[in-house]
Amino acid sequence: MCQPRQWGACWLAGQLWRELGLDRFWADRLAPSRKGTRWDQILQVLVSYRLIAPGSEWKLHRDWFGKSAMADLLGADFGLAETHKLYACHDRLLAHKEALFSHLVERWRTLFNADFEVLLYDLTSTYFEINAADVPEGDKRRHGYSRDKRPDCPQVVIALVVTPDGLPLAYEVLPGNTADNKTLRLFLDKIEAQYGRARRVWVMDRGIPTEAVLAEMRASDPPVQYLVGTPKGRLNRLEKHLLDKPWQSARDGVQVKLLAEDGELYVFAQSADRVSKERAMRRRQMKWLWKRLAQIAAMELSREELLMKLGAARSKAPSAWRLVQITMDTQAARFTYILNRKKLRTVRRREGRYLLRTNLAGTDPAQLWQYYIQLVAVEEAFKNLKGDLAIRPVFHQDETRIEAHIFIAFLAYCLYVTLGRRLHALAPGLTARSALENSPPSR
Repeated sequence: MCQPRQWGACWLAGQLWRELGLDRFWADRLAPSRKGTRWDQILQVLVSYRLIAPGSEWKLHRDWFGKSAMADLLGADFGLAETHKLYACHDRLLAHKEALFSHLVERWRTLFNADFEVLLYDLTSTYFEINAADVPEGDKRRHGYSRDKRPDCPQVVIALVVTPDGLPLAYEVLPGNTADNKTLRLFLDKIEAQYGRARRVWVMDRGIPTEAVLAEMRASDPPVQYLVGTPKGRLNRLEKHLLDKPWQSARDGVQVKLLAEDGELYVFAQSADRVSKERAMRRRQMKWLWKRLAQIAAMELSREELLMKLGAARSKAPSAWRLVQITMDTQAARFTYILNRKKLRTVRRREGRYLLRTNLAGTDPAQLWQYYIQLVAVEEAFKNLKGDLAIRPVFHQDETRIEAHIFIAFLAYCLYVTLGRRLHALAPGLTARSALENSPPSR
């Protein structure tokens, strides 16, 4: 075999592309140029590359396309991978974003009998390793709260809506300094404008909705239903009211207490599995921190060096750090540390316990708990976008092309989740990534 090419994964990507009807969708919207450039096929190449072996457009042009069977499968030649065409294709995509979201709803309904009564909403960010001074005024790349632990880098915020099965419905790219609680109203209006008013349940983590937005959701006609995690400060306020309430069994290993107040239902849930998981995580952190503090205490350090090492220990084990009382010597570079047992008792009492609030009166508590733990579907989507589909690093400098890059990653995730659903039915132990990597390598 003189020039073996990657065939199986490319063929599989093409099958998924057609199954989602993206061949017809893009053929209608990306017409060939006067010189015969097939923009729809170039987009298919970009999305397939992001799905199979994500990297830069330059690497696609210089390396991957020639080693793949994309040209053979599409009945084309190397012209599909010319760099100026790859970049120019980005400029043609964003105008069709809303139409794509509507198209996906129909395909998810047809392929997987999906319903959209429950929507999961969450946020993530992706950063850029650039000099912030080089970013033009008004650009979405801004410093903000970094979920990637890179507060030194400008970023953009990505808001995503998925179904409980992980099927993506819509996303939005927001400025990097957007506060979490400023994003929800935009998406409520967006989904309502695109799909009409309906009795939907929005499931969100704490910190996303404001009190004003929740009040608007309750007052709308019909009411917009929600289930949201609640900050621990509210648990402190309601704890005395919950003490008198009896525990109810929601399902095996999950107990709940219910408290109706101010037109809402508070659900105080305790999961045995979550208790074990969070307790193990806390003990692991505490064991490491206690050992590290002993090591630091035995070192001969200047005061500045001591503070640096204590700061590093704190950043590595923040949860355990809150349970330790550190006292610095005012005369020398020394410190003492003891376990704050009162805080430890409070933390132990709340491990595996969550306070949820909802306007879903009369709903089975087991169903409410099931809704909430399905937020892992959004977390899984973000994990796949950042991991398997390598949305970062972003090599583009122009804001429009940065958003188009995220758009292409979103399309690749649609293929990825479709493959995952098919594998779940046919080969439950096989992941989408394994199927792509183990496809026949050449032909």
